[in-house]
Amino acid sequence: MDWIKISLIASMAVVTWLLIIEWNRFEPETVDFPVTETVLSEEDRSDDVPYSQLQKSDDYLPLQKKGDEVNFFESESLGGSVSIITDVFKVDIDLRGGDIVGVELLKHLSAMPEDDGKPIKLLQRSIQTNYIATSGLIGPNGTDSREKGRPVFSSLKNRYELGKDEEIIVDLIADQGSVEFTKRFIFARSSYDIKVSYLINNKGPSDWRGSFFGQIKRDNSLPVQLDTVLGQRPFLGGALKEPDKNFAKYSLNDIDNDAVSATLKGGWMAFLQHYFVSAWIPPHDEMNRYSFKKSNTQSGVYLFNFVGEEIRLAEGERGEYMAKFYVGPKDQIELEKLAEHLDHVVDYGIFWIICKPIYQLLVFIHGVLGNWGWAIVGLTIFIKLLLFPLSAKSLKSMARLRSLQPEMERIKELYGDDRQKMGQEQMALWKKEKVNPVSGCLPMLLQMPVFISLYWVLMESIEIRHAPWLLWIEDLSAMDPYFVLPLLMGLSMWVMQKLQPVPSDPMQAKVMQYMPIAFTFMFLWFPSGLVLYWTVNNLLSLGQQYVINKQISDIK
Repeated sequence: MDWIKISLIASMAVVTWLLIIEWNRFEPETVDFPVTETVLSEEDRSDDVPYSQLQKSDDYLPLQKKGDEVNFFESESLGGSVSIITDVFKVDIDLRGGDIVGVELLKHLSAMPEDDGKPIKLLQRSIQTNYIATSGLIGPNGTDSREKGRPVFSSLKNRYELGKDEEIIVDLIADQGSVEFTKRFIFARSSYDIKVSYLINNKGPSDWRGSFFGQIKRDNSLPVQLDTVLGQRPFLGGALKEPDKNFAKYSLNDIDNDAVSATLKGGWMAFLQHYFVSAWIPPHDEMNRYSFKKSNTQSGVYLFNFVGEEIRLAEGERGEYMAKFYVGPKDQIELEKLAEHLDHVVDYGIFWIICKPIYQLLVFIHGVLGNWGWAIVGLTIFIKLLLFPLSAKSLKSMARLRSLQPEMERIKELYGDDRQKMGQEQMALWKKEKVNPVSGCLPMLLQMPVFISLYWVLMESIEIRHAPWLLWIEDLSAMDPYFVLPLLMGLSMWVMQKLQPVPSDPMQAKVMQYMPIAFTFMFLWFPSGLVLYWTVNNLLSLGQQYVINKQISDIK
C-alpha cells in the first residue's frame, strides 16, 4: 500500500509544482520604479499643454558608429505637433524630429466602461511616463546630428482624421537647402501598424549619405495597472529576433546589467508589456544593427534602437527608405503577418507548443459561435473528446475498483493486523480484476498541461480581455466577481469523488477529501474563463463517470 500512497502524493505534488512554476514565471524580478518629475513653469501647468512642452532636452538618438557601439546624444524637443485620428487610435507626432510622442488606443479601455474606463494611453510623453518612438536619418549627411540637432518639419495641417477614407497619408517636409526631405506616415483603417518612410531628393552637387534609425525610448515607470490575477506583475522589457534565436526577451533588469546588441538581415525589435506591444520592423532584405541599453545621461531611461544600411544618393537622385512601426494590442494574427516570429511577443513559455493550437482552435470556434465564453466551452468539449480514450480507460478502472470495495473491506478485516499480507492480497485482487488503484490521477495529470496552457492563453490573449460570456460574467480574463463558477467547480469535484472508490489508506482518503476545498480556494481568484473550462470539464467527466459506473453495475 505504501507505493500507492507515494504515487498519489507524488502525482499531486507534480500538479502543484507545475502550477507554482507557471505562477512564478509570470512575475519577473522586482524592479524599483522611481518617477522622475519634470518641473514646469506656472504657464505650462495645464492639462492641455502639448507633449512637446512637457519634457525638454530628453530625446536620445544614435549618432554614429564607433567600433561596435552606437553613441547617443541629447537634443531639445520644441515646436508644435500633429494629431492623427483613425478608427483604432489617436497618434500625436512632434514636428521637431517627427517623433511619435503619443498613442491613445480608442478600442482598448483601462477598465470596463461601467467602471469609467478610458482609452489606454500606450505611448505618451508626460510627467508620469516617457514612452515614445523616435526615428530619423543619421550619418555624414543625415538630418539628425549633434551639431544640427533635430530637424523641424512643417505640415499642411495639424489634425488629420480618417473619415470615410481607407488610409491617411501625413507628409512632414524639411528643406535643408540642397536636399529636400519628406517624412511620410501612412495610417490604414483598422490597422495598428504605421508605415514610416523618408523620401529624399538630393538636389545638391555632391553625393548624399545617411542611415535610417528607429528607436523606442521608455522610462522605467509602470504601465497603467490592468486587471491581473492576484496583482501579478507581467513582463516589462524589450524583445528582438537574434541571429541564433527567433525570439529573445530582456527585462529592464537584464539591460541594467548588460547592454544587448545584434546584427542580422531583417529582424525586428519590440517593447513588451501586458497585452500591448510597440515594435519597429525594418526592411526584411537589409542588414540592420540592433541595440538595447540604459541611457548614460538620464536616470531610469532605456533605449531600444536599430540602424539600417547606409543610403547613398548621387547628385540629382531621389531615394526612399521605409520601415514599419506597430503600436497596439498583441494581436498574434496581425503580428505574424508583419514579420516572421513577431507573434512570439505573446510569450507562452515552455507550453507554447500546446498554447498555439489552443489559441488557434479558440479563434476558430469563436468565429463560429461569436462568443469567447462559448468558445471556451466548445474547446473543453473538443479536448474532452480528444482525451476520451485515455480518460475512459482510467474511469473504467476506477469504476471496477469501486465495485471491488466490499472484497477489499473483507481483506482488510482478515489481514488488518498484518499490513504486508493485506497489501499482497489487495495487489493480487487488483491484478486478477485488471484494475489500477492510482489510475484516478490520470485524468487530472492529462488535463494539467492543457489547463496551464489555457491559463497563459487567457492571460496573454488581448481578444479575451473584457470579453463577456453571459449573465454576470462580463470579463473572461478577470475573476468571477460573485465566485459562482469556483463554487460550482468545487461542488462538481466533490460529487466526482463520491462516484469514485474511497482509498483504503487513511492518509490517501484525507488528501482526496480536502482536494475540492483546496482547488475551490485556489480558483476563487483565477480568470473566470479558466474556471469555466475546468468546471465544464468536471461536469463532462461527471457524466462520463456516471455512465461508466452504470454500465459496470449492469454487467455485474
